[in-house]
Amino acid sequence: MKRVLVAMSGGVDSSVAALLLKQESQYDIEGCYMKIWLEETDVFGECPWQNDIDDAKAVADQLDIPFRVVNLIDEYRERVVDYMISGYQSGITPNPDVMCNREIKFGAFLDYARNEGFDAVATGHYVQSKVNADGMTELWEGFDKNKDQSYFLALLNQDQAAHGLFPVGNIAKPKLREIAQKAGLVNADKKDSQGICFIGKIKIGDFLQEYIPDHPGSVVNLEGKFLGPHQGLHRFTLGQRKGLGIPSNTDHKFYVVIAKNYQRNELIVAFEDPATPKLYSQEVVVRDLIWNGERIEDEIGLLAKPRFRDSSQEIQVKPEEDKLRVFFKSPQRALTPGQIAAFYCGEKLLGGGVYESIL
Repeated sequence: MKRVLVAMSGGVDSSVAALLLKQESQYDIEGCYMKIWLEETDVFGECPWQNDIDDAKAVADQLDIPFRVVNLIDEYRERVVDYMISGYQSGITPNPDVMCNREIKFGAFLDYARNEGFDAVATGHYVQSKVNADGMTELWEGFDKNKDQSYFLALLNQDQAAHGLFPVGNIAKPKLREIAQKAGLVNADKKDSQGICFIGKIKIGDFLQEYIPDHPGSVVNLEGKFLGPHQGLHRFTLGQRKGLGIPSNTDHKFYVVIAKNYQRNELIVAFEDPATPKLYSQEVVVRDLIWNGERIEDEIGLLAKPRFRDSSQEIQVKPEEDKLRVFFKSPQRALTPGQIAAFYCGEKLLGGGVYESIL
């Protein structure tokens, strides 16, 4: 019988994942809550982790499975929070959610599970896992396309994928709620969490100001005209429209960030328009590539999700040593260094990497 440690966040998705595994005789399961942010000792503590622990334990008690809490606070701070802060300091826009999956859920947490004698870990991700004829584990988009989370697993390697179980990946979210309600789970109607847990309800700029000093500068248009001040370039990302601190014009057009000039400490904006220079691009260079199997060399039939919730786009690729030059068939809006490109063949996830430069 395979021993499985289920990552239970207190939410309904991971709770139903545990329920479904419990119903299968081939698994001996335990529940585990990952504590990743210490509310009492940090400036911002909006993540209600104690309520989440209580909910996760209550579900474990209902399912009659053992439950534990593992402290991964140090690992999370070093591998995710520091990664995010250093990224903003260097002028890129990092993706902490993707890094959390690679470094924590299928990194530190998987290592912990293995050391405790478990064969695999399970999560509530909306992702489907299949073993092919060669014995390799393939990750596919979730059945519910509105909830598909395969993008967030783009940087997992084959070993990590092979030790993950995704029991809810072939279920639509309304059906999952129905399963939870029929089973009488205490959190069946609990709202889904939004955003990065340790940031909670505050704005990313307000969080970063505790770690990165403000460096005031000017907001200018394409002609260099001064439009207003900014508090620091690290507070903005390419394509951003809200929170710029400058008014739109009488035609009800909105300004959007199209570039940052670090030498002059200027935030460059323009009105949102498909013809706006620098806002749309078709060619990028991707670094830090991770493949769930062999590196792709054949450009036939390849797709990419430029960002989470974007539909898959047709691409061509040109390998360049340890990087990949990617050509999108259609122009893509506000591709940003530091963000993640996820590569697919149809609905099968092939891997991913980090945007190094937008050409």
